Amino acid sequence: MCPPLVIAVFILQGAAAAPLRLDHASPAQSNRQGVGRVQLPTVVVTAQKEPADPQRVPVSLTTVSADTLTQAGMFTIGEAAIYSPNTHFSEFTARKLSNPRFRGIGASPANPSITTYFDGVPQLNSNSSSIDLLDVEQVEFVRGPQSALFGRNALGGVINVASTRPSMTGWQGGVTVPIGNYGARDVRGRFSGPLVAGRVAVGGSLGYAEREGFTRNLVTGHDLDSRSALSGKGQVLWTPTSRWEARVIVSGERARDGDYALSDLGGLRANPRVSSRDFEGFTHRDVVSTAIQTRREGVRLAFSTATGFVRWRTEDATDLDYTPLPLVTRDNREESFQFTQEVRVASPASAPVRLSDDLALRWQAGAFVFTQDYQQDAVNTVAPLLLSPFLDFPIDQHSPDSRLDDRGIGLYGQGTVVVRDRIDLSVGARVDYERKEATLNTFFTPAIAPGQLVTDEQNFANLSPQFSAAMRVTPTHTVYATIANGFKAGGFNAASPVGRESYDEERTWSFETGVKTTWADGRLSASAAAFYIDWQELQLNLPDPAVPAQFYIANVGGAASRGVELEVSARPRSGVDLFGMMGYTHARFEDGSVSAGTSLSGKEIPNTPGYTATVGAQLSRGLPAAATVYGRAEVALQGAFQYDDANTAGQGAYSLASFRAGARRGGLFAEVWVKNAFETRYIPVAFAYDNFAPSGFVGESGAPRTLGVSIGASF
Repeated sequence: MCPPLVIAVFILQGAAAAPLRLDHASPAQSNRQGVGRVQLPTVVVTAQKEPADPQRVPVSLTTVSADTLTQAGMFTIGEAAIYSPNTHFSEFTARKLSNPRFRGIGASPANPSITTYFDGVPQLNSNSSSIDLLDVEQVEFVRGPQSALFGRNALGGVINVASTRPSMTGWQGGVTVPIGNYGARDVRGRFSGPLVAGRVAVGGSLGYAEREGFTRNLVTGHDLDSRSALSGKGQVLWTPTSRWEARVIVSGERARDGDYALSDLGGLRANPRVSSRDFEGFTHRDVVSTAIQTRREGVRLAFSTATGFVRWRTEDATDLDYTPLPLVTRDNREESFQFTQEVRVASPASAPVRLSDDLALRWQAGAFVFTQDYQQDAVNTVAPLLLSPFLDFPIDQHSPDSRLDDRGIGLYGQGTVVVRDRIDLSVGARVDYERKEATLNTFFTPAIAPGQLVTDEQNFANLSPQFSAAMRVTPTHTVYATIANGFKAGGFNAASPVGRESYDEERTWSFETGVKTTWADGRLSASAAAFYIDWQELQLNLPDPAVPAQFYIANVGGAASRGVELEVSARPRSGVDLFGMMGYTHARFEDGSVSAGTSLSGKEIPNTPGYTATVGAQLSRGLPAAATVYGRAEVALQGAFQYDDANTAGQGAYSLASFRAGARRGGLFAEVWVKNAFETRYIPVAFAYDNFAPSGFVGESGAPRTLGVSIGASF
C-alpha cells in the first residue's frame, strides 16, 4: 500500500474512535440540523434548473460546498473535481487551458462537452471557465448527458457554480491570507450586508494571488511558469416583495502568467520540472462577465430569467521548438464576446399541479438564445534557413487569422408525474438550432506560398429527449433509471489541416441506473450509479502534424464508455466528517474509428483514467476559552491514462496527499497546510509533438509539494 493510503487509513481509523466535538459548520447549517443533533449538512442543488434535494434528483451528481472549499484550501474547479468520481481535468500551467472530462467525455476548449455555468450563465468557451472561485457558495458536478434541459455542449454533463448570496440580515465578511513556498502570496477579502433591511443587499469580494514558477529554464536559470492574478466580484440583490427578486453579479479576472512549462516527455520523466529554451514567453488573460437573474414565485406559476454577458481576451507568446536554439516562436491572440438569454416558466416548487389525490405534476419549459463571436490571430515566426536553404530571412506564418460567429436558439420542456409522493416519472426534450459562420485565413509574410482563405457557413438542428423514473423505496432510499440523448453541434476549426476546416455533430445515448440513500438519522449518505454511453461521430481534439502546438477538432467514429460510481459521506459523531468516492470507467473506441488514417479500434479514449478515488477526514475538537483545533487529511488517486488517441504514450497511476491543521477562536484562525505531501512526480498533460521532441511528445510536470500557512479573520 502506498504511503498516502497508509496515512489516510490510519487517520480514518483514528477518526472513528476519537471523542471529538462538533465540526465548525456554518450557522445556517447548524440551524437546519437542529440544536444538539448530529447529521450531515442539508444540500440543495439546481442540477435540473430547479432547487431540489439531491437525493430525489435522478442523475449522478456531486456537490462541493463553500465549507469544503475553505477547509481544503481550494480555489479552482479543477481542484474541487477530486471529489467527483470519473472526473478528470486536463490542465496546463496556462490557466486558460482547463478541459474537464466526465466518464471519458471531453473535447476542445472551443467546443466543450461539459459546460460550466456561473450563476446560470454558460461559458461557451472553456477559456472563461477556469477563473478563481471567489466568494462561491457551491459547485455541482452533474455527470451524464443533460442536453434535454441544457442543450448544446452538455452531452457529457454540466458544472454549476453558484456565488454566495449577499446577506439580508446583517453585515458580514472576512479576509484570508495564505503564504507558501515558491513565493506564493494570496489575499482574499469579502463582505456583504443589507442597504435596505429585507429589500436590498450588496456583496463584494477581491482577491490577488501570485507565485513563482515551478519549472526552471536551464538556459537562463529563470523560472518559466509563474502566476499572478487579480480577481473581483460585486453583487446587488433586490427583493421588492416576498415573491420577487432580482440579482446582478459582475465578476472579472486579470491574469498575468508566465510561459507554458512544456518540454520533451522523455526528458521530464528523467528530470522533472525543467526546460531548455532560448525564448521565454507569457500567457495573459482578461475575463469580464455579468449575470442578471430575476425570479417571481407565484401561486400557480414560477417565472425566471438569466441574462449573461461574457467577454474574454487572451495573449500568449512561447517558444515552439522548446530547445535552446532560436528556431520557432509563436504569438497568439484570441478574444470572444458572448450573449445568452434564458426565460423559464415552471410550476412552483412547493405547489405542483394536483391531478388527483394520488397524482401530481411538476413541469418546466423555457427558451434560450445565444450569440458568440470569436477571433484568433496566431503568428508562428520561423528562423531564417529553417524552412529552406534559399529562405535566408525570418518568416511569419499566420495560422490562423480567423473569425467564427455562432447564433442559436433552444426550446425545452420537462414534465414529472409524481405518484403517491413515491414514484417520479419524467419526460423531457429540447430542440436546438444553430447557425455557424467562419472566415478562415492562413498566409505567410513574406508570401513564400499562396495563402488560403475559406469562408463557409453551416446549420445544425437536433432534438434531445430524456426519460427517467425514480422510486423512493423508503423516505431515505431512492432508486432511479435514466435514458438520455446527448448532442453537440458541429462547427469550424479556427485552424486545421487542409480539408479539415469543419466537423460534424457528435451524439450520444446514455443509460444510467443508481441508488441514493441516507442512513443513521442523517449521519450517513451513500450513493451508487452504473452507466453505459454509446457515441456516434465522436469529436476529438487532435494535434496538427504540419503546425507545431496547434490543434483541431475531427470526427473519428464511434466509442463506448461504461462504469460505476460510488460516493459516501458520514458524520458519525460531533466533530468527525468522513468522506470518500470511487469511480471506474472503461472507455474505448469502437471498430471503424479512424484518426489521421490510423485505426483506433479497441484503443482507450485519451485522458480518461481507468479509475478515480478520494478518501479523507475532517476533524475538530473544542478547547477551553471557546477555541477549536481542527485537521484535515485526504488522498486523491488517479488511474493510468493515455495521452493520445493512438495510445502511444501515457501516465501511470498516481496519488496525491494533502494535509491541513489549524486553530480557531472567535473570528480569528491560523493554519498550516501541505499539498502533494509526498512529492509525487507525475505528468498530467502531454501531446504528440514530432517536430522537435526527441520522444515524440511534449508535456508538463505536475505541481510539486507546496506548503505554507494561512491566517484570517471573519465577522
